[in-house]
Amino acid sequence: MEVILAKHAGFCFGVKRALDIVLEETKKNNSNLYTFGPLIHNEYVVNMLAEKGVLMMEEDKDPSSYEAGTVVIRSHGVTEAKLNEIKAAGHKIVDATCPFVAKIHNTVATQSRDQKHIIVLGDPDHPEVKGIVGWCKTDKISVISSEEEANNFNGNTNEEYYLVAQTTFRVKKFKELVEILKQKGYNIYALNTICNATEERQSEAARIAGEVDVMLVIGGKSSSNSQKLYEICRENCKDTIFIQTSDDLDLSVPRSISRVGITAGASTPDIIIEEVTKKCQK
Repeated sequence: MEVILAKHAGFCFGVKRALDIVLEETKKNNSNLYTFGPLIHNEYVVNMLAEKGVLMMEEDKDPSSYEAGTVVIRSHGVTEAKLNEIKAAGHKIVDATCPFVAKIHNTVATQSRDQKHIIVLGDPDHPEVKGIVGWCKTDKISVISSEEEANNFNGNTNEEYYLVAQTTFRVKKFKELVEILKQKGYNIYALNTICNATEERQSEAARIAGEVDVMLVIGGKSSSNSQKLYEICRENCKDTIFIQTSDDLDLSVPRSISRVGITAGASTPDIIIEEVTKKCQK
């Protein structure tokens, strides 16, 4: 059986950078080293950090309820208000926000100060989108995640709109939703803020899925970008399977397979990808 592993699989730049930052902080013997929420959406990494003594500050709790320490902001970023709240509680902040996400924060802050109505394409419940929304300086901000919401968007043709996207948003969906909004006659400047790594990962996954009998997508169950990869692969290969680790891969089911493809979300460590690949090769 031939195994085709995507070149663009596993940690993206922002996730690797955030993990490197946390691991560097563990060497400093800081007391009370926290990550704000899970550093990334991967249980293996979260457990590994816990074994190294890294604590997790829960997102919905008052930062002042935790003993003063160092708080590492994850790659998804947080709202400006939350940053100020953590500082006010006496914690030192180490900001590991992905630079591409931080750029969106700055753009949203600048454009909203100019009274532009901000539109964010993305999942309103995702921490990255919540963080982006929190940098808007006015209440003129809308989050759109689907074609239905784009069609139902009731704006003002006299307003100026500035549109950005969650960095892991589907490229195809971005183009479709922007087109719907522009056809409604709104004055929209659309900035494609989907990161290059996401575009490469999605296009490569679609290509491989179209060439194999079975496609495996490895990722955390809470990983938004991994779920999007699964959707894309499922469109191109009916036998697409979403797994978190090699333990989820059931090889006892008889199949007639000559080629299997493997891709992984941006929060999937190399060690898990290697384990899945080896299990398939056996």
